[in-house]
Amino acid sequence: MTVGGVVFDRSKNGSGGSAGALTSSTSWTPPPCWYAPKYTPEELQEYLEPIWEAESTGYQWDAEQRKKYNADDEEKGFNKDKTGKGYWWGSYVNESYPPGWDSCDKDYFWVDQGDPPPADIENAVTPEVLAELAYAEIRVPGTEVTLAPAEATKVNLPTWSWLDGAEFKPVSVTASVPVIGIEATATAEPVSLKIEPGTPDAETYPASGVCEIEDGRIGEPYAKGKADETPPCGVKYLRSSGDGTFPLQATVTWEIHWTGSGGAGGDLPDGEFGATQDVVVQEIQAVNR
Repeated sequence: MTVGGVVFDRSKNGSGGSAGALTSSTSWTPPPCWYAPKYTPEELQEYLEPIWEAESTGYQWDAEQRKKYNADDEEKGFNKDKTGKGYWWGSYVNESYPPGWDSCDKDYFWVDQGDPPPADIENAVTPEVLAELAYAEIRVPGTEVTLAPAEATKVNLPTWSWLDGAEFKPVSVTASVPVIGIEATATAEPVSLKIEPGTPDAETYPASGVCEIEDGRIGEPYAKGKADETPPCGVKYLRSSGDGTFPLQATVTWEIHWTGSGGAGGDLPDGEFGATQDVVVQEIQAVNR
């Protein structure tokens, strides 16, 4: 048992079997490990004493550790005279063990209740660090786009593409450390859909292949009578896929902003989540009479 640690509220997250984690559009990544309250004085004593008594870490190291925590003082050892006035902080690790998960290697350190963690310790939890950890927990809906025609599109025929507006709404995750009363919420909002047809022999609508979100909707559903119109979001294949398919890649970009304790807040790097779907493209068959 530990007193601290980060608690995640994922109740407003994306759901469904195709939901997935965001990938930052930059080289930035969420913290792979962090520091947060871990033990009361009594809890740290209960954790360390058996390690020292086992003598598996060497006499000299054990002696140095006992001196560091003033372990021989029954009243003040392990800061027992400050019980209820602070916590020993320690490291925690993202359980997916991303690169750098083992970089939080500092020993336990004391922080008085109400004080910020030492400024020189990277990834000690603050509202901003909590927002970054919440970012890593965000899950967004799958990005399989709806196409019209649905079963198989035709060469030189514009294919309409869109995403279900009911699913593509902002999602959020809140990260908190209850024992010290801080929290932060990271919110992801969809802003655009990028279509990559899977072959250079194709044209996209718009030409950039990036469909901006408008009125909470990405793309526009095809409706009867629009066959001669240019879709606001879509693709036109210029050759058949033959006996195979073209791997259409659909990637949604999400803007991330956060708010936290004490009025803190800001922006984090955009995130992306995409998926590939197979598209059959057929030649238009004409009948000569």
